[in-house]
Amino acid sequence: MHIGKKILVFIAGFCLPAVVIVSYCLGCWYDHRVELLRQDSANRELANIQQQFQIDVDRLTFLTNIYALPLSQLDEEQLKKLESSWHDSSMSANLSWYILRQGELHTFFPNAHPFASDKLQEIASAIINANKPSVAGAYLIGEQTYVITAVASAPNESVLLVRQLTNNDLLEYAQALLVTKVTKVTMSHSNVVTASVEGTHSDIIEIPSLLKDKPVYLQVQFSEGPFQEVKFKLDWVSLGFILFGVFIVGLGYIWLRSGLLKPFKNLMQQLALVDPMSSVYQPVTCEGNEELEVLASRVNSLLARIYQQKERAKITLESIAEAVILTDVDAKVIYMNPRAELLLDVASCYAIGQSLASLLKAGEQLNQAVFTCIRLEESAPQVEKIKLLTASPRIMERSISNLRNHDKEIVGTVVVLRDITQEELLKRQLQKRANFDSITGLLNRQAFDEQLPQFAASAKTIAVCYLDLEQFKLINDSCGHTAGDRMLAMVAKAMQACLGPQGLLARLGGDEFGLVLCNRSALSVAQLLKQMIAQVSLQVLNDRNCNYKVGLSIGVAFGRTPYIDAQELLKDADIACIAAKAKGANQIHFYDDKDKELTYQRNAPKWAVRIAQAIEENELILYYQPIRGLGSGPQRQRMEILLRIQEPCGRILAPAQFIAAAERFKLMPDIDKEVIRKAFLWLSLHPVLWPDHCISINLSGNSLGAEGMVEYIAQQQHIFDIPSQCICFEITETTAIQNRNRGMEMLKQLRKLGFSFALDDFGSGFASYGYLRELPVDYVKIDGCFIKNLAVNAKDYAIVKSIQDVCRVMGIETVAEFVENQDIIDRLLSIGINYAQGYAIGRPQPLANYREQYEMRLAQRA
Repeated sequence: MHIGKKILVFIAGFCLPAVVIVSYCLGCWYDHRVELLRQDSANRELANIQQQFQIDVDRLTFLTNIYALPLSQLDEEQLKKLESSWHDSSMSANLSWYILRQGELHTFFPNAHPFASDKLQEIASAIINANKPSVAGAYLIGEQTYVITAVASAPNESVLLVRQLTNNDLLEYAQALLVTKVTKVTMSHSNVVTASVEGTHSDIIEIPSLLKDKPVYLQVQFSEGPFQEVKFKLDWVSLGFILFGVFIVGLGYIWLRSGLLKPFKNLMQQLALVDPMSSVYQPVTCEGNEELEVLASRVNSLLARIYQQKERAKITLESIAEAVILTDVDAKVIYMNPRAELLLDVASCYAIGQSLASLLKAGEQLNQAVFTCIRLEESAPQVEKIKLLTASPRIMERSISNLRNHDKEIVGTVVVLRDITQEELLKRQLQKRANFDSITGLLNRQAFDEQLPQFAASAKTIAVCYLDLEQFKLINDSCGHTAGDRMLAMVAKAMQACLGPQGLLARLGGDEFGLVLCNRSALSVAQLLKQMIAQVSLQVLNDRNCNYKVGLSIGVAFGRTPYIDAQELLKDADIACIAAKAKGANQIHFYDDKDKELTYQRNAPKWAVRIAQAIEENELILYYQPIRGLGSGPQRQRMEILLRIQEPCGRILAPAQFIAAAERFKLMPDIDKEVIRKAFLWLSLHPVLWPDHCISINLSGNSLGAEGMVEYIAQQQHIFDIPSQCICFEITETTAIQNRNRGMEMLKQLRKLGFSFALDDFGSGFASYGYLRELPVDYVKIDGCFIKNLAVNAKDYAIVKSIQDVCRVMGIETVAEFVENQDIIDRLLSIGINYAQGYAIGRPQPLANYREQYEMRLAQRA
């Protein structure tokens, strides 16, 4: 509905009825107030009439009291004179005097008209029965009303003054403006409260009666004229209010029409002429109304933004490299951007109205794709690759999105075509590079890992081979990597020639290759691999007049359904290849899970993970084994710190189970640091042991000379503030020789800090006494292989004695390991060995229990 009609409906349906209703309510209120005024005036007038009547009665009573006694004492002659004078005076009007003697009523004046005889006895009885000095009230005789007052003048004698009241006398009690008539009513009329005739209103009141059992009522008739006049005036006021309200509403409508409706209509006409497809910005104008001017400004701002967005979208669609096609819900083309025209070689004017499938020459499947997208009300674009059959075929990425209107209803689709021909070609090239080794042309490690499960899925048996070239590092170091790449290409070609179309061959990295064979026996696999080794051995690389050859070590792991895990088999083959290299060049080794060494090699990575977890979760615990001095005199109590891992279930793992794996995966520096930290912490908690104790801590070959190890030890000593003479670091003979330069420097730095050193497992390696002279060690621990049979083997005795003699001369104390019985201890004493360590001295115990056991030993000695 137009706003002008809405305003008219508002005026006619709300404003005018509101004015009428308000006027009506005001008139009702006026009527109510007039009625209240009338009732109040009537009540006041009735009270006034009763008051005036009572005043008249009181006046007559007063007059009677004045004249009663004198009148009763006059003789007959005096009464005649008084009668003559009474009738000549104005007071005699309607007044008569009577005397009541002995129950009989007599007139004072003979010429006065007495009461009706049948009423005399009733009046006398009332006066006598009243038994009061005076009585007064109205009395009715027929249609006539009298006011009678009686005053006792003597015993059994009363004087009565009687006044006859006419209708005019009664009317004088009221105001002439409101009361038009006052009349008496009999008992039969007393039950009527009010009685009204046209223009009047009557009320009945009771006045004082001479006889209590015979009440006297007056009917007072009021004029409605004054109140009707007031009502008439107020009705005119209500009518004037209605006319004034209508006039104001009319003025308001005229003002709205000229100040709002007309400018608004003009604004709406301008908005109706705005063309959303126009290429020119069309602002609207509005004058005469500030609010509409603000609205017009807002509309212009919105139109400007819409125009800007439209132009931006237009420029974007015309500039982008993608072809954009808009269709309706029937898959008919309604718009094409210039890129789509160029790509499809068709003008937009010819394409509009055609079906999308015929335009792209893609068949009905494309239309169905559009219909499916619309039917499913997809919010995300539906992307698919298609091949565009143009003069030069192209690969396109087609995206279909639903086009919605302002009500979120689907009104069509947006089809975007992006030419990805070059991307696809590049992707194929990159995929080839990603999956194939650029040097050998074989699959690379990533592609091999991806295809291996698929290749093995359909096989009953599978043989996974791990191939490692021998002497290839020599070629790289001597001739350079270019020559090495040439050799890799020659080897790959030779292996591929032996393999043929069978199997899956890949270069896994460096000089390592992977091979998978399916459904072949171990014998046929071995024969094929031997042939491959022979062919690889025939490959000769000539560089700088030098000929180079390579060998091939192969590890093989077999698997059978349904227990084929290709990746695990590859790990087993890798372990088997390590075993083949250990046997020499050009060897083949088949993995056997019963081989303990191979099993250990296979489990080594798991142990490495377990060790790292133990360090992280503080599961490394320290044990100790006592070292007892064999000489006399005071000596420090010595003990070696040993390492264990405590499982969550409480089981203790010995170091033989995990040390080799830790060394293989370079975890020993972390283990040594944790042992040092825990040992320093324990020693700091027991300062009572500092004066006469020294603990030995093992340093591995990986830690000897490791970056930052000296700084770490110094830092821990500073943190825990322990004396350096309480610490002795043990290094093995083999480690000291293999890391001679780095180890020597580290030993010197630690010795400056005050730490002592012991050379462990002396005699087990290839060290000479010359090395012993160079190493700054304080103790030599003789290897247990010479100690175990010392009591029964003369050769071992001689070796141990020679070591003791040399060390005594060099000022180095000796420690014998693996001391398991008293016979060995006796022989060590005869040789002069300084310290002994072994089960005969004490078994390894948790370090946490040492303090308690030490105090018990002290107590026993005491």
